Amino acid sequence: MIELHTFDEPRAQSDALAEAVGDALTATLAARGAASAGAAVAGNPAQHATLAVSGGTSPKPFLQTLSTRALDWAHIDVTLVDDRWVPETDSASNARLVRETLLQNAASGAYFLPLVDTTRSLDAHIADLNADAQRRVPDVAVLGMGEDGHTASIFADAPEWDFAISTADRFISVHPGSAPHARVSLSMSALKGVKQLYLFIGGQKKLDVLNAALAAPQKNAISTLANAQGVRLDVYWCAK
Repeated sequence: MIELHTFDEPRAQSDALAEAVGDALTATLAARGAASAGAAVAGNPAQHATLAVSGGTSPKPFLQTLSTRALDWAHIDVTLVDDRWVPETDSASNARLVRETLLQNAASGAYFLPLVDTTRSLDAHIADLNADAQRRVPDVAVLGMGEDGHTASIFADAPEWDFAISTADRFISVHPGSAPHARVSLSMSALKGVKQLYLFIGGQKKLDVLNAALAAPQKNAISTLANAQGVRLDVYWCAK
């Protein structure tokens, strides 16, 4: 199920999404009784909500806006939908972006779970992520989308495509043919398991890609996700 929220200005889009994400996180925490849980242990699923966000330049205003919201950040774990296999010092690192934009202001008290550790091998790190109970499927996730229809780092031209859309593993490695750097990404099954999914996109071309993906099944991640049974995707789209 797709619900489209349209905006004429990027600021209104970012503000509305920040409000929706904040409300979703607050509702998740309320359902788990986090407010009366007392002293918390970071990553305790009984007391925490998990938010996964995307990188890139477009989400920066949204992340900065969300960072100022008066949420119960001490009980919110922040992670990423995907990241490039580069150190955090690299300008291509999504973890670096999150630290510089979201994990500021009120959100500086959130617990951060980055996806990348380049001191280890990629395969070994993926195995450890999947074995780590703390790395559960996020409660709330904010996705982006490329003009090729990829979301997270599930690229149709990657050799891992078939595995990425079929595995029950939460985390996968991806080597896209059309983009630089190996990636760590949530799998399709993990994305389908997120209770509150948001898609943050702008421009007519991306809306056209989304509409085509909904009109008929295609070999791209957004079509696979949006047409999956039981998945609800709230799309926040700005014309500019």
